[in-house]
Amino acid sequence: MTQTSWLAFSIDRTSKTPVFEQICAAIRKRAISGELSEGTKLPPTRVFAADVGVSRSTIVTAYEQLVSEGYLDSLQGSGYTVCAMCEVELPNKTKRAQLTLEEGPEKKVLPFEASQPDMRLFPHRQWAKAVSRVCRTNPQAMLVGGSSFGNFELRRAIAAHVSEWRGIEALPHQIMVTAGSTDALEICLRTLLKKGDTIGLENPGYLPMRHFADAHGLFTNFLAIDESGAKLPTDAGLTRLVVLTPSHQYPLGGAMSPSRRLEYLQWATKEDAWVVEDDYDSEFRYSGRPIPAMSGFDNLNRTIYIGSFSKIFSNSLRLGYAIVPEPLIARFRTTMRRFGLKASFMPQQALAEFMASGEFYRHLRRVRRNYGERRKFLLERLALEFSQFGYVRDHQAGMQIVFHLTEGCKDTEIARRASEQGITVVPLSIFSKGNSVYNGLIMGFCAYSEEEMELALELLKTCFCEARSGHSG
Repeated sequence: MTQTSWLAFSIDRTSKTPVFEQICAAIRKRAISGELSEGTKLPPTRVFAADVGVSRSTIVTAYEQLVSEGYLDSLQGSGYTVCAMCEVELPNKTKRAQLTLEEGPEKKVLPFEASQPDMRLFPHRQWAKAVSRVCRTNPQAMLVGGSSFGNFELRRAIAAHVSEWRGIEALPHQIMVTAGSTDALEICLRTLLKKGDTIGLENPGYLPMRHFADAHGLFTNFLAIDESGAKLPTDAGLTRLVVLTPSHQYPLGGAMSPSRRLEYLQWATKEDAWVVEDDYDSEFRYSGRPIPAMSGFDNLNRTIYIGSFSKIFSNSLRLGYAIVPEPLIARFRTTMRRFGLKASFMPQQALAEFMASGEFYRHLRRVRRNYGERRKFLLERLALEFSQFGYVRDHQAGMQIVFHLTEGCKDTEIARRASEQGITVVPLSIFSKGNSVYNGLIMGFCAYSEEEMELALELLKTCFCEARSGHSG
């Protein structure tokens, strides 16, 4: 009898339900029914994986999901044990079936949508504790923000976070809570530019910024990307502001060289211009330490730093932040008074307590480990089975990779064929203005298990083969 015979169940390989979710469901059922009592120790991930016949990362994903839901406890060096269960009445199957019929099935996101966190790994129990604590001790903080820049406790927590993780020394009064990084970028445009001004944008670059520039009546100076990062503006002082992604260029990946960063700071000082540093997913670096932020090197002299919680915590909270230089604080406050704060006050105090308790960083380490394993899986599969179609430049960072296509494959055609199969891959060429020399697919991996990506890769390979055969015919 194996160590997992007490948890014996069969995996349905034909089911659309991912394997790790099947494992979660089996453990949940036994925990709720009392078959697994409080303190029962689950088998080590490697043992369980070998016994069930799946990868170890699948078991790790299942265990961590159950930890986040409160069914399991995880202690360093002690493995996973079953938590105490209160008496729970299992839902009536008939009623649940009727409810599903009335509401309709929830649409499932398929690989490989980029920049999406896996909300199945969200720390529900720990977050609920933080929200409950605020409701008991300081409920008014969930409705009253106290400042046009947002909740003070959250701004103080953000100041500590960027000091430790990004090397930025800022005071809470310099930090503005926003409804995500996109909101922060638009606030910068409203504050620092007027209609007819020129903005510098990376090319290829973040599409919403191009749309914002057009909507605000700005002229755009497109900055080509070379091996050192975005090239400097050469329009003799016309460009008043540039938006850069120096730690992890979007969408190509890669980091801006130290010399190019210095050149931009010297340019901004000389031209009395501003650099907006969009650091949207800097926490996800899978080798070595995070690259220091440009704003830290600049001491927030000519740079505005933008960060987000949507990628590392929850995309449904819609919270981000901007850190502005001291001389700009009054101008940004005027903008906020004119246009109002879009970020909801409701979750801000709870997020501040969640960060102060250390749970935020435990969650960050957990998801980064999971994402790192998924990224490794995707890179290995692409190198093994897709090398005839393209290649990946591995930048050891981010929430997506770019699969650069070889001759004979056009990214827009592959993306169209993949969409017909229910697969999301975005053509790289659409991010470039003008005659694009870029030809590739942007592929996200964070929100998907290995089993989910496995099936999608099989379908994607069929798309490549059909496209090639169509051209040769």
